[in-house]
Amino acid sequence: MAPIWEHGYNTVCFSLLFGLWSIASGQLVYTVSEETSSGITVGNLAKDLNLNVQDLERRGFQIVDGPNKRYFDLNGKTGNIHVRERTDREALCGRSAKCSLELEVIVKSPLNMYRFEVNVVDINDNAPTFRSASSQVNISESAFPGERFSLPKAYDADVGTNSVKSYKLSPNEYFSIDVHSGGDTVSAELVLQKPLDREKLAVIQLTLTALDGGKPPRSGTTKIVVSVIDVNDNIPVFSKPLYKAQIHENVLPGTSVITVQANDLDEGINGEIMYSVVSQDSSDELNVFTINPLTGEVTVAGELDHETSAAIEIRVKATDKGHSPRVAFCKVLVEVVDVNDNVPEISVTSLEDVIQEDSPVGTMVGLITVKDNDAGKNGAVNLKIKGSVPFKIENTYKNKYSLMVGGPLDRETTPLYNVTITATDEGTPPLSSTSVITVRVSDVNDNAPQFPEAVINVYVKENSPVGSVLQTVSAFDPDIDNNAQIVYSLIDNSLKSAAHAVNINSVTGDIHALQSFNFEEIKTFQFQVQATDSGVPPQRSNATVNVFILDENDNSPAILPPYSEHGSVNSENIPYTAEPGYFVAKIRAVDADSGYNALLSYHISEPKGNNLFRIGTSSGEIRTKRRMSDNDLKTHPLVILVSDNGEPAFSATVSIDVAVVESSGELQTKFRHVPAKDDAFSDLNFYLLIAIVAVSVIFLLSLISLIAVKWHKTNNNFSSYSAPVITTHPDGSWSYSKSTQQYDVCFSSDTLKSDVVVFPAPFPPADAELISISEGDTFTRTQTLPNKEKVRKLQINYFSKMEYSV
Repeated sequence: MAPIWEHGYNTVCFSLLFGLWSIASGQLVYTVSEETSSGITVGNLAKDLNLNVQDLERRGFQIVDGPNKRYFDLNGKTGNIHVRERTDREALCGRSAKCSLELEVIVKSPLNMYRFEVNVVDINDNAPTFRSASSQVNISESAFPGERFSLPKAYDADVGTNSVKSYKLSPNEYFSIDVHSGGDTVSAELVLQKPLDREKLAVIQLTLTALDGGKPPRSGTTKIVVSVIDVNDNIPVFSKPLYKAQIHENVLPGTSVITVQANDLDEGINGEIMYSVVSQDSSDELNVFTINPLTGEVTVAGELDHETSAAIEIRVKATDKGHSPRVAFCKVLVEVVDVNDNVPEISVTSLEDVIQEDSPVGTMVGLITVKDNDAGKNGAVNLKIKGSVPFKIENTYKNKYSLMVGGPLDRETTPLYNVTITATDEGTPPLSSTSVITVRVSDVNDNAPQFPEAVINVYVKENSPVGSVLQTVSAFDPDIDNNAQIVYSLIDNSLKSAAHAVNINSVTGDIHALQSFNFEEIKTFQFQVQATDSGVPPQRSNATVNVFILDENDNSPAILPPYSEHGSVNSENIPYTAEPGYFVAKIRAVDADSGYNALLSYHISEPKGNNLFRIGTSSGEIRTKRRMSDNDLKTHPLVILVSDNGEPAFSATVSIDVAVVESSGELQTKFRHVPAKDDAFSDLNFYLLIAIVAVSVIFLLSLISLIAVKWHKTNNNFSSYSAPVITTHPDGSWSYSKSTQQYDVCFSSDTLKSDVVVFPAPFPPADAELISISEGDTFTRTQTLPNKEKVRKLQINYFSKMEYSV
């Protein structure tokens, strides 16, 4: 470590017995961290004093004895100063910001003395500590948010940045902490954030954490116990507002009648309660009873006479002993018991014999008065409702009762109730009487019309006449009269055109078509039917109607380029040496219809009986049947007829002139995908052919198995086979639907260049999912079709979609 010179160099000469010694006074300062391990080099003193290292041992270079010598060693050969003993800055210098240890060294021949200092630098080896593990803070529950309270300070033996720098408080909902920093001191205050309530939380446990500024910081904690001081903020509360007691008229004074009890959530004198009787006008009756101010026990103080007072009501007051006393009241009803010799009499007044079914619990139906000429227990009558009915009886005052609605009413379940009320006194033996009250329940519009099904599927053939009834919807309402009169309407059409597509008769629920539908333009649409009753307020419910348009054969096949269906003649050339099966041309056509209506077949209509060419009925490929002969014409005009499978069938024609040329060099083809030589196979074509044959064999085996199972179940009927529904589209793509239907299965051997195509019946089930298959054979879900009981059969033909070089 580099030394720091703090003073100049002075030389003082002394005359001693053995010679002249010179003592040089200088000051070098080294720095070392406390707790440094023994043996660590602090600095090279000889080098810093410009002493010759070779002469150090001869000159006796050493540290002068002193209080700080124990911490350092001086190597007399090298001049290095080493740590001899670990230093503790806090033990050496306490809280001093600077901790400097002064040492002296001497060297002889000539004799010199040098001074140097070692500054011990503080490290963060002490955590903040509090004087006690916990502190008590007393706060009144009436304290306002924002009030501050001092917190204990933490002590850290370290200095500077290693001393206490901040405080934090454990998370709680009542207090926060405000930390103040001033110079080297940091303090914290407790700030009330939320009003306190001793009755909810009398003691709050907090943790105060002190953090120093070391890296990493060290911390210390103490518990802060906040005791909430009570104030008289709670009133006494009786266990119940009304106490009832019975006592015979011949009891002796001092007999206990009842004990009332009140509780006060406050503590100390704020929670101590005194009982007393509140003075009333009938002061003579109050003199009959007295109450113990400490226990709340009510006792007889005078004579009772049931003929004078059959029942006595007293009011008891509970008062706490707080600085501002708080009061609560309760009632005590004392019945004077007499001999039982009268039957209770029931009379019903102000009876509402008709109540609405939506009357809430507690609605008063009628008033009931019970009269018993006896007194005390013999005249105390209990009313009960016989059986299980949604009514209840409540005692309003003495012998006055109210018949109230005690549960939900439902006119649709029970339109009339016969409520049997039994009055029984408490005499011995008890006497009773019975009364029957008839209550009628009137209807309210509490039921919405309900459709039998939430989703209604409707199937409509395309080109159906305008005004035809698509479906009749009907809803049921269990209410009566106007509350059950239903009006139908349409809401929330899913398509913009659907608003003009259908209409509904508001009375009958008949859904009429406002237009003729075209399957090729729209296949399905959806709207909602709403049923609204005539109640006030009206109730309504909705049903979703899915309309599925069923295809009819109303489109003719369309010939695809490069050939035209408008009567123009196309020409193709073939060599005279063409072998049987030579590829001539391929006719492509599409039909905008679907299913059977889009299943196309190809035929040569002219010339009739042609024995030189043949055409694949499903693929449209024209090939030669045999070799050419000298008798054959040089030009062969062909008329190809393309027909769909609808009823009635639609068709289109295309004309092709096939010219026979002498050499293959004169051939011109319009199709890039047609191979130059039909019998030349590449390796890829060979593998593709094997794959097609393998798939076909697996399909045939599966089909035969399914036919056998179906044959066994249906007694020689066609097989039911679960297969995807595949439909062609004008853009060359095709789609299939995962559903279970019945199909006819047939095969075509016209060509090897074809794909398997499955055409569905026009009535797929409701859960069928259409999947569109593009040229890349990628499956995409497109649409869900409706269900239909009518099942048609399947035809499987080879339909050419992808060309292979075969």
